[in-house]
Amino acid sequence: MKFERNHKILPNFNYASLTDIVLQLLIFFLLASSFVSSPGIKVALPKARSAEAQSDRQTVITLTHGGRIYLNLEEVTTATLAQKLIPILDKQRDQVVIIRADKEVSLQKAVEVIDLAKGIGAQKFMIATEPQDEVE
Repeated sequence: MKFERNHKILPNFNYASLTDIVLQLLIFFLLASSFVSSPGIKVALPKARSAEAQSDRQTVITLTHGGRIYLNLEEVTTATLAQKLIPILDKQRDQVVIIRADKEVSLQKAVEVIDLAKGIGAQKFMIATEPQDEVE
């Protein structure tokens, strides 16, 4: 007795399940990348209502509570800051220099760094802040 098969194998591949997996991976990586914070130096920034996001193309000078100074992610001293900053500003004079100072750093220290950068030729400055929580 021979039974006949009614189910034939179709030679076409169904892409629906593959598309679902790719979309789920895309959503996962988009969500995971939004939780990545700026790497590097830990600084407790002061809070402000009009905080703006910083761009990666900016020159960032970070002042920590311990008195350390960083140019982008490289630790420098007050004496070597000018030497390291000159080649960066020579490439693009009108770029913004962002000052990321810990809220415990004295205003005098931040003004000294800004004055040093102005003496080299920096023209535009921003002070980095964190968004303030609106509690009323």
